[in-house]
This record gives sequence, C-alpha cells and structure tokens, in this order.
Amino acid sequence: MPTTVETLTLIWRRVLQRSPISPEDSFFDIGGTDALADLLCSEIGQVYGRPLPSATLRQAPTIAALADILEKPTPRRPSPFVHLKAGSEKPPIFIAHGLCGTVQFTELAKHIRTGHPIYGIQGKGLDEIEEPLERVEDMARFYLEALEELYPQGPYILIGYSFGGLVALEMAHRLSETGKNVALLVLIDAYPHPRYMAYPQRMRLFATRVRGHANKMRQLPLPSAFSYFVCGVKRRLRISRALGESQGPSEMLGLPFGEAALRRVKQKAYLAYANYQPRFYRGKIHFVTAEIKSFFPGDPATIWADLAAELEIEIIPGNHLNIVTTQFEPLALVLTRYIQHATCRVR
Repeated sequence: MPTTVETLTLIWRRVLQRSPISPEDSFFDIGGTDALADLLCSEIGQVYGRPLPSATLRQAPTIAALADILEKPTPRRPSPFVHLKAGSEKPPIFIAHGLCGTVQFTELAKHIRTGHPIYGIQGKGLDEIEEPLERVEDMARFYLEALEELYPQGPYILIGYSFGGLVALEMAHRLSETGKNVALLVLIDAYPHPRYMAYPQRMRLFATRVRGHANKMRQLPLPSAFSYFVCGVKRRLRISRALGESQGPSEMLGLPFGEAALRRVKQKAYLAYANYQPRFYRGKIHFVTAEIKSFFPGDPATIWADLAAELEIEIIPGNHLNIVTTQFEPLALVLTRYIQHATCRVR
C-alpha cells in the first residue's frame, strides 16, 4: 500500500504536469497557481474522503508538510488568514476575500513592494465543516476575533477588493469604535448593493450594465451571443435563488469535494452583500477603481463621498476582473505607494 507521501506525489505530478517532484518542493515555487491549488486540493479531498481547502497549501506548501496534516486524525480549525508574502516589518497587511470566499491575490501580493507581511482573508466554511457566515457584520467580527490572536496591538492596514471592500470597511468601523488605529483602508472597486443607492444612481447603473451587456453581445457571433444571454439569465436566477432560499444538502450531493463548500460560501456571501448597508466612516477611504467600467458606477464619488469623512479616488488601467488577475501591476504600484505613506506616518 503506497504511503501518503507517495500518493500525494502522484497527484502533484498529474496536476502540475511535471516530474520529478521532491517531498520538500514548495507548490508555488514549482509552477503552482491559485487555480491549480483548487484542483489539487479537490483531487486530494476525493482520494482521502475529507475536505481540504486550497488555502492549506499556504500553511503546508510541500508534500511532506501536507502528508503530516493528512495523517492526523482530526484537522485543526483553519485560520482565516492565509500568508501570501513574507515580511518582517510591522504592521501586517490584510486583504479581504471576494464573494467566492477564496484568497485569489497571490500574484498581486508578490508585486506589492513592501517589507510588511501580506495576508489574504478567506471565508469561513470553505473547509466544509464550519457553517459559512451570511452577514458582513458577522464576517467582520469573526475575522477580528482571529486578528486579536495574530496581531492584537495594531495599527492595521486593511484592503478589500469588490465584496471584500465591504468586509474591510466593517472591520475598520469596529476597530475604530474600540479605539484601535486603522492606518490605511483601501477599497478596490467595491460598491454596496444597488438597493442602497439613490434612485438616480440605480437607474444610471442599470443603463450602464445594459450597455455593457449589449456591447459584449454585439462582438459575438449570433450563437455565442444567444448563449451569453442565456447564461446571464441563469446567473440572475441563481442570484435570486441565493437571496431567497439556500440550497439544501440534497442539492449538494454528488458535487466534488470543495465545490459544495464554495457554492455555499458564495451563496451566503450574496446574502451578506444584498443585506449590508454601509455606515458613515469617520476616517479616510482610499478608493481604487478600474478605468474600464462595464458594470459599475462611472464615478465612485457619487456612492462613497457621503459615506466617509475623507475620500481619495485613484483610477488605474484595466477592468474590474483583470486588475487583480492579469493586469495587476498598476494596482500593485498604487498599493505600494499607499502602504509606504501609511507606514511612514505610524513609525
């Protein structure tokens, strides 16, 4: 019977499409990516019959370390903080997750020039053991309780992309209300649900999104345009369903390990997004927005100017998705500058 290390080595070779692989090779140093981490942990979960969040590879990036975890009878409760980049300076930097709950900022973190450690915040429930949270307020409280153990004294640097911006904002509220110092709060293309926007803003956003979908469909062949439309309708139905009634256990049966957890976490996050109304923030919000706006408000100030004591907006090249995935250099440069200024002030 093969050992755990031997079994894991075969899986790693298959997923990474390379050989040989040493038990001490670090996953992300030999071609591993966030997407491959999801695939790898899904396969390992199926083989061993237990959930394995992809963030585990941040805490145990080698075959040997992963085997040690799998050979233990009961997995420890995972931390919501995923170490993305090492650093010895204080304070650490925290980047809040989006709707899917997973940490997807590996490449972005690598390109932020700083000696401060960078952590991604992952959603509760990705381990298929704990129940996901469905309120932004509960997410903020849960992460702050864990933060109290990791870095209790502050000051704090919080960054949130998209839905994660709302989570970071609520965390900043709670830290400020308890007298803690939030040295930097950055929201990246983060907006409240349209239901909390003024009527004219909602109408402008609706028109923007219609134009964006229409332009996309005009660029596609007729069959592809029809498929795009059908997929859009199905997506809206899934969102409406998520806001109404969650999928029951029977609907999750048959899904691969990890996928059921991802669906449930995202479902709960939609609920949190739809029900969170931002409060006035007494500090400064640095807001970074993409130049290409197909589905978001043209001017973030119309949303956020009345919700913060001070608002600074910076526009970077790219669109909502690629500024954190493939075109992340401009965002990394902006965040580097923000962090340098913030840490100089608190020294």
